[in-house]
Amino acid sequence: MPLFKRLFVGRAAGPPVILALTLALGAAFGQTAAEKPSSDVRRVGARLACKCGCKDSVATCSMLDCGFSKPAKERIARMQAVGMSDEQIVQSFINDNGPDIFLAPPSALGWIVPYVAAGFGLMIVYIIIRRYYKPRPAAAGAALEIDDPALAKYRDQIEKDLADLE
Repeated sequence: MPLFKRLFVGRAAGPPVILALTLALGAAFGQTAAEKPSSDVRRVGARLACKCGCKDSVATCSMLDCGFSKPAKERIARMQAVGMSDEQIVQSFINDNGPDIFLAPPSALGWIVPYVAAGFGLMIVYIIIRRYYKPRPAAAGAALEIDDPALAKYRDQIEKDLADLE
């Protein structure tokens, strides 16, 4: 019998069930703005480098209780609530932490270079394969004849069997 039916069908929910549901509901709402940032906070945080030592942005820092990312997200949320634009928020972080905090989006060159490098690598592999695995030219003249008496006997038998089929 499913757990839901055992707990709720035919009788009222007992204190353990109500307590468990209350704790689960409290844990769901117990997240702060930094733990579950809005898309606006993530958008601005993606343009700022995290200073905790990881190579991620403020929006994507995966360190638990990061000493830089969590307060930075809260600060971004407060600045957005005041009405500051994304550029003003980023400029404020640059003024406070230096220019190395800014993460510029990749340019067209950043998107093209990996594909050009992959194409160049495939071209090199193709040239190497063609150079080392060229088919050997056949000897000039007629087809290669093998003078083996056992093969001649089988060849005669095949010719005879083919003649009988017609």
